[in-house]
Amino acid sequence: MSLPLSAGSPLRGCNRTVLALEIRRVLRNVRTVVLVVVMPTSFFLLYGLPSRASGGRPAAQTMVSMAAYGAMVGAAGCGAGVAVERALGWQRQLRLTPMRPLAQVAVKAVTAMVLGLVSVAAEFVLGAAFGVRLGWGRWLLAAAAAWLPALLFAVLGLLCGLLLPAANVMQLAGPGLALLAVFGGLFVPLEVLPRRLRDIAPFTPAYGPGALARAAVSGGGVLVPVLGQAAWTVLFGALAVRRLRRDIRRT
Repeated sequence: MSLPLSAGSPLRGCNRTVLALEIRRVLRNVRTVVLVVVMPTSFFLLYGLPSRASGGRPAAQTMVSMAAYGAMVGAAGCGAGVAVERALGWQRQLRLTPMRPLAQVAVKAVTAMVLGLVSVAAEFVLGAAFGVRLGWGRWLLAAAAAWLPALLFAVLGLLCGLLLPAANVMQLAGPGLALLAVFGGLFVPLEVLPRRLRDIAPFTPAYGPGALARAAVSGGGVLVPVLGQAAWTVLFGALAVRRLRRDIRRT
């Protein structure tokens, strides 16, 4: 069933059935789900548990940071999967439908956010099981801080999938995400980085998730990271839509 959109709507062709199929397909991919769940939870067990001796806040910060990283990786990997679809000819089939480029981006973004939510939920369940204690308000705030910034990486992954061949997209995106996570302070505190790198960090895409994750637990300003997240998301989203439109004109 299609959503009730006008013929001229940029979301025309956005279809509930397509969205449900996309989400089901992603969640059935055991390798993908294991990757976005096992990797960040392993990091929490490695770095978060030893920090419990110094109090609950360091462990909580590690939990939220790793949840944000898992959501990043899951969302970006889901978006980048469009490279495989292009290689198989699925994107060519979609171009024959009424689905607009923005609608395709929206379907991929929603699917990627669902996968990111799985990673966040797994990380938080593990954190609670191993002694992380936060008030209900803090839990909800931390969950939002870890999950919502993944939208940026969903559209970034989609853009990479549209620009790069299927054989190389994750080989480049994986190390790139890890490097961005360093600039975001998700692996190590920004204070330990050289000053020049610290000056660059606020202008990188992963700074927002790191700053918001830390603010959710310890407090702090969120205006700069929120504005940065919004700007990067709009930029990558616009580039992805433009690339899709260019592909459509070639069909």
